[in-house]
Amino acid sequence: MKLLIVDDDKTTRKLLSLYLKGKGYEVVMAENGLEALEKLGTESINLVVSDMNMPYMDGIELTKTLRADVNLKNIPIIMVTTEADDDEKKKAFDAGVDDYLVKPTNADAISESIKRIIKKIFMGGEGNV
Repeated sequence: MKLLIVDDDKTTRKLLSLYLKGKGYEVVMAENGLEALEKLGTESINLVVSDMNMPYMDGIELTKTLRADVNLKNIPIIMVTTEADDDEKKKAFDAGVDDYLVKPTNADAISESIKRIIKKIFMGGEGNV
């Protein structure tokens, strides 16, 4: 399974990548939504883990763009952000994210979210996946 980590913070990208690779996932990284779209155009990505606040294209815009694209609309998206406000969370779910985690979070929480989404996909659950 190939994951795309999208975050403008280099340390966050590297730490998540190391952790998720250790869990057996293949990982591709992008600094922002625009770079993520480039990666999604050339790589076969199974799930996106994205920050919300990034330059050039934020996580909400990225999510809306993916959901509007017939070829990418079913890729699950986990938003991992410092935005704890309910309005921001609603905005993310309205855009089409599958899960929303507030930083600081730990890699285990992200891993559990990925497992829940995979289970939903393969066990015939409902939602965007």
